Amino acid sequence: MSVLDVGKLALIVAAPTLIGAAVVYAPRFCGAVADRWRALHPPPPQPFGPPIEQLAADLRRLLRLHSDLTASAHLAMRAHRLWAVEAAIATRAVETAKALGVPHPDPPTPGALTRRELLDLLTALSAAGLVLPAKVGPFTSDGRL
Repeated sequence: MSVLDVGKLALIVAAPTLIGAAVVYAPRFCGAVADRWRALHPPPPQPFGPPIEQLAADLRRLLRLHSDLTASAHLAMRAHRLWAVEAAIATRAVETAKALGVPHPDPPTPGALTRRELLDLLTALSAAGLVLPAKVGPFTSDGRL
């Protein structure tokens, strides 16, 4: 028996073990390589939400809509619409505060700010440089008329 025959025999005996080890350890090895690659080449930062310009435009539009609704519609017809617009204003105001880094209350449900919290938040956004309509309000105290 020559050295070549012994090598072939060893390869035949060891092949199933080597293949099994490759099947078991290859995913771990590939995962470690992928983790190392991500650590060395982090992805570029992604924005948190919509651009500030869009948030400001939406907030101004909603405030104008609120002002128009309070001035025009009959009380019984505008109650639900005003509540919905105020909830949308509160949601956009919180998003804008997050984008600008302005301290803000974090309501348990989106749009569930009280009248005082919403007015304070809009005032803080205006103080941070956001251009809002001159007249803001009047808002309902509990979200409904």
